[in-house]
Amino acid sequence: MTDAQKTAADTTLRATGDSPPDLRPAPVPLLEPREGIPPVTATDEALAEVVAAFAAGTGPVAVDAERASGYRYGQRAYLVQLRREGAGSVLVDPVGCPDLSALGEAIGDAEWVLHAATQDLPCLRDIGMVPTRLFDTELAGRLAGFARVGLGAMVENVLGFALEKGHSAVDWSTRPLPEPWLRYAALDVELLVDLRDALEEELTQQGKLEWARQEFAAIAAAPPPPPRKDPWRRTSGMHKVRRRRQMAVVRELWTARDQVAQRRDVSPGKVLGDAAIVEAALSLPPNSHALAGLPGFGHRMGRRQLEQWQAAVDRARALPESELPQPGQPLNGPPPPRAWADKDPVAAARLSAARASVTALAEELNLPQENLITPDTVRRLCWEPPAEPTRETVAEVLSGHGARPWQIEQVAPILTEALLTDAG
Repeated sequence: MTDAQKTAADTTLRATGDSPPDLRPAPVPLLEPREGIPPVTATDEALAEVVAAFAAGTGPVAVDAERASGYRYGQRAYLVQLRREGAGSVLVDPVGCPDLSALGEAIGDAEWVLHAATQDLPCLRDIGMVPTRLFDTELAGRLAGFARVGLGAMVENVLGFALEKGHSAVDWSTRPLPEPWLRYAALDVELLVDLRDALEEELTQQGKLEWARQEFAAIAAAPPPPPRKDPWRRTSGMHKVRRRRQMAVVRELWTARDQVAQRRDVSPGKVLGDAAIVEAALSLPPNSHALAGLPGFGHRMGRRQLEQWQAAVDRARALPESELPQPGQPLNGPPPPRAWADKDPVAAARLSAARASVTALAEELNLPQENLITPDTVRRLCWEPPAEPTRETVAEVLSGHGARPWQIEQVAPILTEALLTDAG
């Protein structure tokens, strides 16, 4: 189109009162709290009123919790948000009210609606709140095939509202909590039950509601996870540490750091970074002067702190060979898949066939592979298959590894076929 044609077209639009089409997407309205920001419940008297209100409420209860990860030691809750029909929204301070078992009992028979439930359940359990029934909106979104399952994305895509952003990673142990943070926290449960209802309808239409119910029941019934064995092995950068003496340095520094962090109630990363621990392990400094020259042990670190870390290094240097950690943790299950081709080519062929079948089925069902069946379960089955692979024997093995009935129904046929694959 020439400049003259563009001018003529613009003149025609102005003369007719028309305007060019706006191809930008319509803005999504920002969610507003329906009853304003509720006051923070921080006394036993105020908590008693909340307990009574929620006991008298009806329907599911939206529940969320805010932690201070990256700021404080551990994963305790520093704010709990709840909403229920007939009770409205409340914000409860677990610092002022550390025992919420009465509140948990008041809503014990109700369905709790959480987003990414496994993240919040441990800290809720610590303050006396344990659900018997739940609905996980993040997991529901995964099963329904949503590409983005964060709470903000789900509320926007399913309900058409935008949640405020920017306060998810703040220090929730701050007191008093700023009003913008409280607003953000209250909005997290504002539409959670509405989202639950919409996702239940979607799952029903896809024929997956029973699958979701089995998943939710498994989460609610799961016991607390056991303490992690040798947590120091999860130090970031650990793959660089090859020698046992160096591993001992990581272990001693990690343990010393954890004790300081717990005593000061701060995140271990704020006491000493993982990168610094690995640097010390690789260098094996003979004294605190040498330690001070390593990254992470800079000039701002005081002499007493340097001596504290050097003492940990010295303890590792003085250990007899018999007390040094072994490289790698004892395997509980099959070896890493990369080693299968050498150790057992037939098993490697089974695993390759199983993975391909699971991938294809997950795409057909429009859900993530790990939600269809966990990769660990597939590996264990392929490494130690039943003597006579049939749907019944495969189903028995899958059940023994914790697979739910819906998962077994879907994958037992394809995995049985995969187990019959040979190396040729």
